[in-house]
Amino acid sequence: MIEHFFQCPYCWQDISMLLDSSITHQSYIEDCENCCNPIQIEMSFTDTV
Repeated sequence: MIEHFFQCPYCWQDISMLLDSSITHQSYIEDCENCCNPIQIEMSFTDTV
């Protein structure tokens, strides 16, 4: 698991999220922990060998 920090696009609060690098591509919607607005999360991991 990789901890990633970003800012909510609505309330600008810092948010921490745990990412599972064994899943190469994910797309989902998660509510902000602070303001409860929906945030679309899309992430991809690539092999950097």
